[in-house]
Amino acid sequence: MAQEPGTPGPQAPVGQPLPPPDAVELSDLATLRALAHPRRQRVLQHLTLHGPATSATLARALGLNTGATSYHLRELARHGFVEETAKAQGSSETGGAAGRERWWRAVPGDRRFPPRSRQSAEVRLVMDQLNHHAHAADLHLFEQAQRDTAEGDPWADAFPYSRGTIRLTLPELRTFLEEYIALLNRYKRPEADTPPGARTVLTRMIAFPAPAVDDAPDDPAARAAHTPHPPKTKRTGP
Repeated sequence: MAQEPGTPGPQAPVGQPLPPPDAVELSDLATLRALAHPRRQRVLQHLTLHGPATSATLARALGLNTGATSYHLRELARHGFVEETAKAQGSSETGGAAGRERWWRAVPGDRRFPPRSRQSAEVRLVMDQLNHHAHAADLHLFEQAQRDTAEGDPWADAFPYSRGTIRLTLPELRTFLEEYIALLNRYKRPEADTPPGARTVLTRMIAFPAPAVDDAPDDPAARAAHTPHPPKTKRTGP
C-alpha cells in the first residue's frame, strides 16, 4: 500500500528528524500535474484499494472508456506512480486475449511534497488543486463506507475518529509527523503475513495551525468573530 505524501521534504533542518532514506520528494511540476489530474487520482485510488487491474477493469469501475484509462495509466507510469505487473490471482477479468492483457498496480513508496515555503506559484496552484480533489475523495469514501456498512457487521464500529488540539513548535510538529508515519509503518506487513479477517484501512492525518488572535483583521466585526462569547441563557417563562 502506497504511503500517503507527507508535508516536510526529505531534507529536514539541522537538529530535526530526517525522513527515511527511501522517502522521495515530488517537486517536479510535470510530475505534480500528472498526479493532480482528477481522473488519474481516481485511477490511482482504485488500484490502491482494489489491487492490480487492466484498463478495461478501470474503465468499467470508473465510467470511462478504455482509451482514456490506458492514456492515464501510461501517464501515471511515466512518472513512477503505477507499473505493469503479472495478472492478479483469482481475478475474473475477461477483457482480452490470454497473455496480451496489460495489468497495472500502484507503486508503493514514501512520497512527500515540498513544504509550502519552497513551492513556486505554479507548484502551489497545482498543489491546491491536488489537495482539493484528494480531500473531496477522502470524504466521499468515508461517507460511503458508513452508508454501505450493513447492520450487524462487526466492522460497523471500525470508524475511529479523533479531533484534538496540541501546542507545538514547528520543529516539534515535524517530529510529530515523522513519528506518525513511523507508527503506520509498524503496522505494515507483507500480504503473506496478514491474518485472516484483515481489511484495508484508510488512514488520513491532517494538522494545521489554528488562527492566532493577532491574525484577526482590524475590522471590529471580523475581530469579534475571533472572540469567544459566553453562552446565552434562553428564557422559557414570561
